Parts: sequence; structure tokens; C-alpha cells
Amino acid sequence: MQFALNEDQIAVRDMAMAFAAEKIAPHALRWDEEKHFPVDVMREAASLGMGGIYIRDDVGGSAMSRFDAALIFEALATGCPTTSAFISIHNMASWMIDAFGSDTQRHTWLPKLCTMELIASYCLTEPGAGSDAAALRTRAVRDGDHYVLNGQKQFISGAGGTDVLVAMVRTGGDGPGGISTLVIDGKTPGVSFGANERKMGWNAQPTRAVMFENARVPVANRLSEEGAGFKIAMAGLDGGRLNITACSLGGAQTALDKARAYMKERKAFGKRLDEFQALQFKLADMAIELEAARTFLWRAAAALDRKDPDATMLCAMAKRFGTDVGFEVANHALQLHGGYGYLSEYGIEKIVRDLRVHQILEGTNEIMRLIVARKLIEGAR
Repeated sequence: MQFALNEDQIAVRDMAMAFAAEKIAPHALRWDEEKHFPVDVMREAASLGMGGIYIRDDVGGSAMSRFDAALIFEALATGCPTTSAFISIHNMASWMIDAFGSDTQRHTWLPKLCTMELIASYCLTEPGAGSDAAALRTRAVRDGDHYVLNGQKQFISGAGGTDVLVAMVRTGGDGPGGISTLVIDGKTPGVSFGANERKMGWNAQPTRAVMFENARVPVANRLSEEGAGFKIAMAGLDGGRLNITACSLGGAQTALDKARAYMKERKAFGKRLDEFQALQFKLADMAIELEAARTFLWRAAAALDRKDPDATMLCAMAKRFGTDVGFEVANHALQLHGGYGYLSEYGIEKIVRDLRVHQILEGTNEIMRLIVARKLIEGAR
């Protein structure tokens, strides 16, 4: 178990932190306001190895660990949680090809995904299948050496602005055993996209529905065998939950740092805000909660790296705890700014809006509790 970073990990974290400070943070408010998807900046991040963090190096990946990824995504999120979160989704979708694809599939897709010349979206959720992902209905019917796809995906990050869709589709009967995973070129005839959703946060990445209408996808684009798709999707989500937790902590850390700086400058009743003991205690509690969540995240990431049998449960635990903590810390930071925290120019309200969705995506925090409860009950039998 690791409680301190080694020199290589510190260097990786500091590299990502410097990139966030220089390339992301100065533009984050404008990207949010203009709903700008900063593909050029993400490609710059990819040139530093952040487009394929835990992808094997024979296809251009960085071959780093999930622990390293947690450090990177937290650091990037100090500049903008939305941008960091999308890079994490791209990494998750790319990893699914690396982990479950054939050698031909890996060498076909991953070199350009690792540079982010191609950008990937993860397509699981549907209008009637969110938390109950095994109920998805998008149908892929075999027709010779192609599948013919019909159906719709919902809430797809990057949709319309990405090149590759890693999609879970139904090739068999009902339930998880009937689901397969296809890698789909976003320009495939019969693939279309809905309007960019109007959202509370995450405005620096588009979110659209993806529609399939008799879209023909080669059978050669299927990852693993038919019926393995649900297992592939869930394996991707273990890491995705760690990534989104890291993004929550990075955004919350920036909110805490902004609150500390503000409290040194702002006076009330003849004293600086940081001289009031009640507010000092609030800062202390925020820092304690963040450090506890960070320690939990590191433990879960280490468990996933070593393929611990409890890794799925620990990832769910860390996600529930860390995303709740991240949002609460950011919300407290807004409160400490008073009315100024509600103004966009201070950057706090954007962090609050961005972090709120982290308690929903990659599996809602209620589902995280369900995963943990099932593991506990099974273990008691």
C-alpha cells in the first residue's frame, strides 16, 4: 500500500498540473460560456502521453498505471473538470479496444486514438436504460459480414465531435448475455446525432444522442466474442469511476484554493475572514474530507492495478465517497465566497456546476451503494 508518491509519479503529476495551469485554466470560463470543445488543447495533452495513459506502448500508448492516471486526471481537473473528464472518457473507450480487441483491431484504431487524431466516445446509456444498463435495446442484427444497427444512445459525451464510437448493442436475447461491443466509425452512413444538450455544467464538451438507422458496421469491428459486451462495459466502468473521482478532487482542490485566497483578502466586522475560528474549522473540514477521498482513490486505483478481487467494490466505494466529497467541498467554497461565489468571474460556480454530474455518471452514487451492498451480502453467505 502506497502513501507517498515516488519521483516518477511526482514528475507525472507535476507535468499534468503545469499543462492544466498553462493550457486549460486560463480558458476554462470562456470554454464553458461558449460551449467550446477544446480539441486542439486535448491533442496537445495527447502529445505529452495523456491520450492513451494506460494503453500498451506497442500502439503508441503510455503504458502507465491506473494510479498514474488518477494523478493525471486530478491534476488536469484543477484547470477544468470538464476537459479532464472528457480526456478520461476518451482513455476509457480506447482502453476497451486495447484490453479486449484483437491485435488487428488494436493496431487499426489505437495509434490515432493515442495521439487523439481520432477521438472516442463511450456509448452505453439509452433513453430507457441508464442505471439498468443490461436493459439496453439498440439492436445489431447480423447480415453477412456486417451488423445492421437500429436504436438510440443518450447522454453521449463528445457525440458529434468525436470520430470513434465504442458502443454496447444487443446482438442476442434479453439481459446482459445478449450484449456485444462494436467499434463504430462516427461517419458511418445511418449514424446521426441529436442537438447538443443544454446542461447545468460540462459545457466544454458536447452531449448528444446518437441515432442508428440501418447503420452497417463490419463484424470485424466487434470486440471479443458475441455476448461479451456487458462484461467489457463494466470492466471499463471500474477505471472510469476512478477517473471521474479524480476529476472531482481536482476541481474541488481548486475551489478550496480559491476560497483560502479569498478569505485572506476579504474582511468582515473588522477582521479577515480567515481569522474567524468558525471559518477556519470549515476550511479544515474541507481539507480533511478531500485528503480522505484522495487516499481512498489511491487505494482503489492500486487495487485495480493489481487486479484485486475487491477492486470493483473499492472503485464503487471511492466513486461514491469522492464525488460526493468533491461536490460538497466546491459548494462550501462557493458559500465562503458569499455573493461573489455566485458570480461566474470567480470560477467557483462553474466548478460546482461541473462537479454535480459526477454524482450521476459512470453509475449513479445510488448504484455505487448497490454494488457495495451486494458484495457485502454475498461475502456474508
